[in-house]
Amino acid sequence: MSRLSSGTRVSFTRAVKSGHSLRQRHRAAYTVRESLSIASLPRWSNLGQAALLVQCLLAIHFALIVTAPVVAQEKIELRIDVSRTGAKIDRNIFGQFAEHLGHGVYQGIWVGPNSKIPNTRGIRNDVVAALKAIKVPNVRWPGGCFADEYHWRKGIGPQRVETLNPNWGGVIEPNSFGTHEFMDFLDQIGAEAFISVNVGSGTPQEAAEWLEYLTTAQPTTLSKERAANGHAAPYKIAYLGIGNESWDCGGNMTPDYYLSQLKIYSRFVRNFNPTQQNKDQMLKIAVGPGGGEARWTEWTESVMRAWQNRQWSWDMNGLSLHNYTVVRWPPAFKSVGFGETEYSQILKSTLEMDNLISKHSAIMDKYDPEKKIALAVDEWGAWYAPLPGSNPGFLVQQNSLRDAILAALNLNIFARHADRVRMANIAQMINVLQAMIMTDKGQMVLTPTYHVFKMYAPFQDSSFVPVTFNAGAYTHGDITLPRLDAIAGKDTAGKLWLGITNVDPNQPVEVEISLTGINAKSATGETLTAPKVDSVNTFNSPNTVTTKSVSAKIQGGKLALRLEPKSVTVISVEQ
Repeated sequence: MSRLSSGTRVSFTRAVKSGHSLRQRHRAAYTVRESLSIASLPRWSNLGQAALLVQCLLAIHFALIVTAPVVAQEKIELRIDVSRTGAKIDRNIFGQFAEHLGHGVYQGIWVGPNSKIPNTRGIRNDVVAALKAIKVPNVRWPGGCFADEYHWRKGIGPQRVETLNPNWGGVIEPNSFGTHEFMDFLDQIGAEAFISVNVGSGTPQEAAEWLEYLTTAQPTTLSKERAANGHAAPYKIAYLGIGNESWDCGGNMTPDYYLSQLKIYSRFVRNFNPTQQNKDQMLKIAVGPGGGEARWTEWTESVMRAWQNRQWSWDMNGLSLHNYTVVRWPPAFKSVGFGETEYSQILKSTLEMDNLISKHSAIMDKYDPEKKIALAVDEWGAWYAPLPGSNPGFLVQQNSLRDAILAALNLNIFARHADRVRMANIAQMINVLQAMIMTDKGQMVLTPTYHVFKMYAPFQDSSFVPVTFNAGAYTHGDITLPRLDAIAGKDTAGKLWLGITNVDPNQPVEVEISLTGINAKSATGETLTAPKVDSVNTFNSPNTVTTKSVSAKIQGGKLALRLEPKSVTVISVEQ
């Protein structure tokens, strides 16, 4: 299959079962406990009778406390038929996004070759090592809104042109991290290039010349210039984004106007690398919707209808979708110091990703029933209020256990839509929004979201295996969410992997896994949790949210596993 190849849609079954909450049972126990004050007891003339009453009340009290958790921890059964496999869970859904925004690039990736921070040709060694460990498949660059104001020539050669970054803080853009630095960075971490070209303030000629500069093997003036700047061989560009949010910061275009630009750029912006002319050809990603409302469905309809009626001169391979987890706009929720109410509200919002993908996939199916066009969710993640004291244009926020759970839920959604969703890029990689990594001068810390991406690495290019289960219910106030979420995948070596998330922040979940088509001998893996939903990793306390080993018991041919509250668990099954 090609990098964005199609597959067969596999259904997912999840039911929600309601019941009395453990909180209610604890409340009952607390009521009994309050009734045990000596002052509240009647005056007994017979002290033996009084002592007997106290003993009885204490027995009832402790019975309630002891038995309540047992009743609440109803066992959830997962049923998996390993012989039933569906679409490939494309490794590219674990893609990253690096924009010239705040300290996402400068200080996050680039420190310069003269920095005291250990680096290779100006790129931080600690960041490279961390990103290699999670097997980053691709990186989208240079933006974002920045992409439609980026002029590549200002970032090549010995003399760089300093400009303003009007979108993100109005700071100086030194352009010291440009084309060659980005491609070097990709080479160091082992990722493919996802280049977003400037459609808003640029021209088709500028974009076409950039691709010629990058990919031409023939001795043209541009390829000679590339060689003079340090790279004689042509680069490989795996993905080309034609604009960014052209309906908003990319130019406030109508669908028809964007389509006129898409056809031109698609025709003239070519990849000349001779090694990429067949199955490894550069794939073009068109600007798609930014939500589920009517204006967005109309956008998807317009682009897909044009593609269905296209002529030989232009084509596309993917349609982007941008969706951030935001309860209200502008983002007001705190990234630290929040409680269960904000936790449940954010997770309710993020689960809307499933409906959004389903809605736009249905439109795409009308024009592309063979699923040739991938849906690329190339901007997603949580967006909170900036940390107090930070530049509001830098989009600095902390990353908590809540965000790790949020990431797992979204990755699960992408996996269940693997027939159509074959690329996704979390926003953003370092120091910005829902980052993998945070840096401060020479310090670096791995976020809870990073740990989820590392745990989920075995799912890259695995075959989706459907999981059937009753999810149960987690309720807080007027919000009820599925208590449990799970996916399964079979890797290229035939090993089965399970990812299971316990959304409930208060109670563990006992899980029983029934497997068909496999003789399980053992199941081990890792679980990620922390004391509180707002627990974070800091430079001083980098391991507050970290993984620990976990193993499942085999009982009667089934796997038994206890999931901690507010946790993400990934296990592999040995046979």
